[in-house]
Amino acid sequence: MSVPLLLTILAGGATFIGALFGVLGQRPSNRLLAFSLGFAAGIMLLISLMEMLPAALHTEGMSPVLGYGMFILGLVGYFVLDRSLPHAHPQDLLDGSLKKRNLQRTALLLTLGISLHNFPEGIATYVTASSDLELGLGIALAVALHNIPEGLAVAGPVFAATGSKRKALLWAGVSGMAEILGGVLAWLILGTLVSPVVMAAIMAAVAGIMVALSVDELMPLAKEIDPHNNPSYGVLCGMSVMGFSLTLLQSSGIG
Repeated sequence: MSVPLLLTILAGGATFIGALFGVLGQRPSNRLLAFSLGFAAGIMLLISLMEMLPAALHTEGMSPVLGYGMFILGLVGYFVLDRSLPHAHPQDLLDGSLKKRNLQRTALLLTLGISLHNFPEGIATYVTASSDLELGLGIALAVALHNIPEGLAVAGPVFAATGSKRKALLWAGVSGMAEILGGVLAWLILGTLVSPVVMAAIMAAVAGIMVALSVDELMPLAKEIDPHNNPSYGVLCGMSVMGFSLTLLQSSGIG
């Protein structure tokens, strides 16, 4: 196994560390769950608007029309997927079983959004480490650090919805495996078939999906679960943690 591929696997595997934090102890209270949903929204908003979309738009050969068009396509694609899934009305949340199903749906969308983000990240980690191992080591470390809160963001809602630590770890592991899969594919094709413009277009679309998920799903559900507290606190904390990890990424040369 090559060293760049090993670094990519370790970075993606860090998701399990966050997942362990998400399932330790008793099932989270409504207040903690609402905070974790806001935290996840903050992570996804900052990743999308401060990292993925700007990187896509600044890619050589990428036109603003294509970049923003793919971003909007991601937004629309999210709503198509969202409307195809069963919904629980807000007044039905008084019923515990409906609340649980609503959380399961949210957890599925959250896992999908983070997995789609992690896939190109795995490719980027592998390709960078292949060209400069020292730089790749720094990037893999920073990616691993910001995969920890992502694992927590996935495992917390899944654990609350299902009561199963095994399922919470499994779903969080899926999001981490998406990053490893990206690295494996990059290893198999050695990056020769990955067009920078195509990758940038995919990143822009994924950014749109994550923004829509955060604004339409995570933040409103956090408020419904715990109406007495402001979910913005979780959003701000998520942004702060992710901002710190992105600072590490930029200092390593990826920003």
